[in-house]
Amino acid sequence: MTDPIQIPAVHEEPVSSVLRAMQLRPLGTDSFEADSLPQTANRIYGGQVLAQALLAASATIEDSPSDPRLPNSFHAYFMRVGDNTIPVSIDVDRLRDGRSFSTRRVDVIQREKVILTMTSSFQKVQPDLSTQIQMPDVPEPEDVPNSLEMFRDQGNPVSKYLGKTAAFEMRHVAGSLYFSERTEPLAKGATWIRPRGAKLPSWTPQSVHRALLAYVSDQFMLEPVIRSNGLTWRTPGMAVASLDHAMWFYRSVDINDWHLFVQESPTTWGSRGLGITKVFNSTGRLVAVAAQEGMIRSNVPTGDWVLPEPPLH
Repeated sequence: MTDPIQIPAVHEEPVSSVLRAMQLRPLGTDSFEADSLPQTANRIYGGQVLAQALLAASATIEDSPSDPRLPNSFHAYFMRVGDNTIPVSIDVDRLRDGRSFSTRRVDVIQREKVILTMTSSFQKVQPDLSTQIQMPDVPEPEDVPNSLEMFRDQGNPVSKYLGKTAAFEMRHVAGSLYFSERTEPLAKGATWIRPRGAKLPSWTPQSVHRALLAYVSDQFMLEPVIRSNGLTWRTPGMAVASLDHAMWFYRSVDINDWHLFVQESPTTWGSRGLGITKVFNSTGRLVAVAAQEGMIRSNVPTGDWVLPEPPLH
């Protein structure tokens, strides 16, 4: 049996439900099983299987507290829609263990079919060159409206459900995409996020912090694609689906902290759009970069625009 990564327990919902979904059960050597979070349509949230796959890969890394190998990147493809009413099986293949890097392939399976496949890389901590771009000048999170509070004020059942069950607080700097059918087309956006209420204990492994950042990132990755086309999550007739997800980690993540997701979409074409996100912590350190391509189809004609890059506020 391969022992899974230890996941902390917290009492505050809805974060505790997310952490329970991250608790993998060993099935054998490098194989695990896990449950899913409830969703309105009995589909598995993509960020959940991203995090579970990354934690399964992390469990197969043979390192030590004094010489850790941490996730430095992953590339994943969403192959099929998952069913959250049955467990997922997770199989890990140890592709390589070198002096500085380890590589793992992970398949998440339901009903004997792969629903997500991931290749992940792990690196020994090796301080060397250090540069980054500056975090944009945006309002502090306390000065930006809480989108979840606005959810709870909406009369429809889906909004109330999201306002109750979303594990991460979110504050959209450029305005939320949840409450109108159209918006001003913008090439960029930014969102502050942090867990709602609960804090992870200090002993929580860094791999868990990074897995939770991957978990929440999937929720926002296609928002710049939608925003750049002047659409919102409420645009009638719009269909959106994640196709893949890649993420690179550069500095330690403290998921308890506020993180600024700086989002942009360089292009949309052929029913596909690309979202790119740079993730900064509250001190302005760039901790991760993510990219996702998604399918986006809409009955609303948007033209063939070349968008300027306005400030975020």
